[in-house]
Amino acid sequence: MTGVERITNILKRQPVDRIGLMEHFWSDTHRAWSAQGHIAEGESFTDHFGFDLELSWPFNLIADLDYEPEVLEEAEETKVVRNGNLATFRVHKLHDTTPEHLGFEVCDRQTWLDLIKPHLTADPRRINFEAYRVAKERARRANRFFGWSGVNVFEILKDVTGHLNMLEGMITDPEWVKDMADTYARLTVELQEILFAQEGYPDGVWYYEDMGFKQRPFMSPRMYRALIQPAHKHSIGFAKSHGLPVIMHSCGYVEPLLPGMVEAGIDCLQVIEVKAGMDLLKLYRDWGDRLSFMGGIDVRVLYTNDRAMIDAELEAKIPTVKQNYGYVLHSDHSIPETVHYDTYRYFIRKGLELGAY
Repeated sequence: MTGVERITNILKRQPVDRIGLMEHFWSDTHRAWSAQGHIAEGESFTDHFGFDLELSWPFNLIADLDYEPEVLEEAEETKVVRNGNLATFRVHKLHDTTPEHLGFEVCDRQTWLDLIKPHLTADPRRINFEAYRVAKERARRANRFFGWSGVNVFEILKDVTGHLNMLEGMITDPEWVKDMADTYARLTVELQEILFAQEGYPDGVWYYEDMGFKQRPFMSPRMYRALIQPAHKHSIGFAKSHGLPVIMHSCGYVEPLLPGMVEAGIDCLQVIEVKAGMDLLKLYRDWGDRLSFMGGIDVRVLYTNDRAMIDAELEAKIPTVKQNYGYVLHSDHSIPETVHYDTYRYFIRKGLELGAY
């Protein structure tokens, strides 16, 4: 089977020749493995390892497109930057890390209405048409499943107003949070309509939406259904209305939110972070007849570079989760440079061996 055939069937839980294959990496990993001679400098991991999916992230959802990012402070290894969301972050200059959130001028309903919402129009400048077109054609030539990818509303809001303001707002001013979520969902769909009309539809849609942390989601299922799910139903519903399956990535512990996410229309839950409390086998038992899965293999096992430990992790999970034809091999987080190239090669080989039908 080709990659596009395989992933299309996996998302429907229909027969395939083997489980799917996909991965995310920290950019430091490519530099390290390239320096070691394992991968060419300009070669993508997707090509090198023969992944079944290829993604394109073509949207810029920064509120003020004309705002020039300001460097407020700079040190040898880090710099503090304010962007067009009027949000301030500390970013690392030497390593690929999650930015540190320092401050947000948008902190309540009025600052949202004054500073951000007026900018959120479906301006074609927000769309990188060429990048989408090139990735789509590259995936077609390689017979890979091609996915539009981008952030959904919770992920956007934490970069606009920060987790603390957003989560407190869910209690003190829920209609403000709902307005932000609904606004970004509408904007995303409007931009997708423009892009897909000009460049054609993808094979599916991939949303990044980190709604959990260790052992807890960021909100209750009730708050999710009231404030975030309507936006999810709008954005996911648009994809489903055009026959596009939806994969949703969500780091952290999100199992309590899963019933609402399935109601919103997702076809596949991706990453399934073990150290946050997610349990791939339990999710499969509870949801495997209705949902496909990608991930759930503890990346900390790969950190050890111990093949016996990798065998044990894969053998404990793959034979079970492959049963309904709804699984794609992926770690539960991005692969760092401390994982040896040969270790990752072995992980793929062993995983696909166990995942053959």
